[in-house]
Amino acid sequence: MGKSLTYKIVEEHLVSGELEPGTEIGIRVDQTLTQDATGTMAYLQFEAMGVPRVRTKLSVSYVDHNMLQTGFENADDHRFLQSIAARYGIYFSRPGNGICHQVHLERFGVPGQVLLGSDSHTPTSGGLGMLAIGAGGLDVAVAMGGGPFYVMAPRVVLVRLTGSLQPWVAAKDIIFEVLRRQTVKGGLGKVFEYGGPGVASLSVPERATITNMGAELGATTSVFPSDERTREYLRAQRREEAWRPLAADSDAEYDEVVEIDLDTLGPLIAQPSSPDAVVPVGDVAGTKVVQVCVGSCTNSSYHDLAVAASVLKGRKVHPQVSMTVTPGSRQVFTMIARSGALADLIEAGARILESACGPCIGMGQAPPSDGASLRTFNRNFPGRSGTSNDRVFLASPEVAAVSALRGVISDPREFGEPPSIELPREFYVDDDLIIPPADKPDEVEIVRGPNIKPLPIAEPLPEAIRGKLLIKVGDNISTDTILPAGAKILPLRSNIPAISEYVFAYVDSSFPQRAKEAGASMIAGGANYGQGSSREHAALAPMYLGVKAVFAKTFARMHHTNLINFGILPLRFVDEADYERLNPGDELEIPNVREAIRNGHEIKVRNLSRGYEFTARHELTPRQVEIALAGGLLNHVRSSQP
Repeated sequence: MGKSLTYKIVEEHLVSGELEPGTEIGIRVDQTLTQDATGTMAYLQFEAMGVPRVRTKLSVSYVDHNMLQTGFENADDHRFLQSIAARYGIYFSRPGNGICHQVHLERFGVPGQVLLGSDSHTPTSGGLGMLAIGAGGLDVAVAMGGGPFYVMAPRVVLVRLTGSLQPWVAAKDIIFEVLRRQTVKGGLGKVFEYGGPGVASLSVPERATITNMGAELGATTSVFPSDERTREYLRAQRREEAWRPLAADSDAEYDEVVEIDLDTLGPLIAQPSSPDAVVPVGDVAGTKVVQVCVGSCTNSSYHDLAVAASVLKGRKVHPQVSMTVTPGSRQVFTMIARSGALADLIEAGARILESACGPCIGMGQAPPSDGASLRTFNRNFPGRSGTSNDRVFLASPEVAAVSALRGVISDPREFGEPPSIELPREFYVDDDLIIPPADKPDEVEIVRGPNIKPLPIAEPLPEAIRGKLLIKVGDNISTDTILPAGAKILPLRSNIPAISEYVFAYVDSSFPQRAKEAGASMIAGGANYGQGSSREHAALAPMYLGVKAVFAKTFARMHHTNLINFGILPLRFVDEADYERLNPGDELEIPNVREAIRNGHEIKVRNLSRGYEFTARHELTPRQVEIALAGGLLNHVRSSQP
């Protein structure tokens, strides 16, 4: 039987385990990336391990999230990141150089290598044949120290593309179609591998849009083959030496096959407030929009911005619409400036933002109350924009640009002739804002601002857990809901006592105070608990507040791992009716918990308030059991060192 591309790359990097779906494997990591919202904590954790220098082929620290310097916190943390990168052998991408995923695709991605990033959209680099996986910062810190990354051996889904995209239909519509079919829960434990004759028609930036937003499936990652289109892109980036051909065997077998005929695909749109609420654009055409945003790590390439500029050229944005455009990197920004596309955007009335995550992470451009916002981003979870009652639609740059002109959501096929954008034969290359590590690292002084507080460490798992159920939430709760982002909260990312005051801020603002008063507490959630961002603060801050266990119907992959890594026990309801029976305020007890997780997967839980017992189940691997007993991954790593 032939092999999938996914398993070919995994086999080259396998250091432990067997390639049987659902069993834990350890893989060697070639590259890591961090961004500033997760990086400060990752590097504090790396320091705590006592490793003198990163042991990867390449590690890069990006600054792209916390760019609004409304106080000292962000500026201080950027200095910390730059100095620690110099000291430990990490490349540092300065503020203004661009969004981590766009820059990494341009300047560092290597087909066939494994990239681990402390951001859920790390799979972007799968667009050029990397196995690129998002993870919590602590997992990335361990990888920087030379340790393997542990993950469940995935099931592999072939997304077989035939035909070619029709006029006004974009790569964004391909991933929308996958999300429409699979939902935000459909990718758990899977890798989506793209193949078929339609792949050759897609450029690397188009492929990267698809793999980027594959994160919304809950998938481990997504990957395209490395072919002549990949070679063409790397040659244009002056990195052709990094290219190697990679593809699945012709007789490879897959766990599932999804067929998409690009000839029949039309423009799609995700409605509020989930990326899988996908319908044809025509279904919501005519909906008034007050804001249109083009950018984010999903759609901020040269091609995407050139498309928007071509649509807007010689025209004006609707007077009731505020439009913003975000170049994904300094390379993109420079190229649209030199081509004249930037002038076209400015003359049309678009507001040009700096090369950063910006409004996608809630960092500015919050839409007005009750106003619909149309964005080319990857997520539209409730409140993520910064407006609590937001109505955010997700669409392609083509749909966004035409809608910005008309003031209502529009099917671009009604606009006229589509723009014809060719990728340049050579991209603008200037790596001067990427600072290499110091030649004399011992002479580097690490700069620590007052906002950087000591890393809290969990205690080893006690013999029994007892505490109040403080909150009960529903299905598809995202890490944005557990611990929001945005301009007010993200600057506190290096200060766990301060950021913990915002746990469940949009659901129950009393949660942090009640948790501190309770001493030990628990949480109950529905299906797909912890979807979305890799933000480990959504586990670290609850741990600091005394949360000992989370019960849920199912967990998203990264959050499940983060809970274990920070000493919180994730437990699934065996009978989902027990979720319905629980009420906030119930006093719960898990007796003999250390012995229970060692000896099996089923855990007895007592509801002391109402006098009954129910069964929960842990899905920890033997390695994760040892981590849980130690009180988290950092404790486990330190105790394992000679």
